[in-house]
Amino acid sequence: MLLDGKRLVISGVLTEDSIAFAIARQAMDHGAEVILTNAPGRPSSIMGRIAKRLPKEPVALLSADVTNPTELEQLRTDTAAVWDHVDGVLHAIAYAPADALGGNFLNTPWESVSTAMHVSAYSLKAMTVALQPLLEKAPNGASVMSLDFDAQVAWPVYDWMGPTKAALEAVTRYLARDLGPKGIRVNTISAGPIRSMAGKSIPGFEVLADNWHERAPLGWDVQDSDVVAGTATYLFSDLSRGVTGSILHVDGGYHAMGAPVKG
Repeated sequence: MLLDGKRLVISGVLTEDSIAFAIARQAMDHGAEVILTNAPGRPSSIMGRIAKRLPKEPVALLSADVTNPTELEQLRTDTAAVWDHVDGVLHAIAYAPADALGGNFLNTPWESVSTAMHVSAYSLKAMTVALQPLLEKAPNGASVMSLDFDAQVAWPVYDWMGPTKAALEAVTRYLARDLGPKGIRVNTISAGPIRSMAGKSIPGFEVLADNWHERAPLGWDVQDSDVVAGTATYLFSDLSRGVTGSILHVDGGYHAMGAPVKG
């Protein structure tokens, strides 16, 4: 199995239709041990219920507010109490206040923009650095990945999550630069739209999702998060040991087309 014995910390498992859930499930199917983590409070209680639908029981369910350095230090401590090293981390964390989305780009206040940037981009650095001592001990090198939505272009209604994802992509490259010599590779998956709770919370999500298949030469199923999980499994595996600082597009080829390819 590709991930036999790998120890992974996975965030963002809140619903069964989420990409993070599909990644956790597929990682377990390939032999990984998994710790789940989410923000404290209601998200953690939801995570506990959803975790029961995974193929096997997670090693632990931990909570941490990724904007709080003290809680990230506790996440490292709690993880170290279970494992002496971590082989991989999934950062599946994104949030923007309502006034930062839905066509309000010109009127969004800095306070909302800063919240989106902190939670959705800076937290990749913060979470990675918090777990760095354990990642450095991975026997065959460690893999950190995040979930992206192509930031090369401006999207309808996506507004400040667009610049936030651009920041996430840049953070990926700089982490790859600084952590590569320590045996830690850092990549992000730019996924097409998946009809999850997170996706549907974006105003106008259907505008993007309903027509995606027309420009994707491979087609696109907005219900199929497993196609993204497959790439995540590869990135967690030793097969990707030479890949870092990269954006891997899992979108049916949409990003490479200049116009619809299907009628």
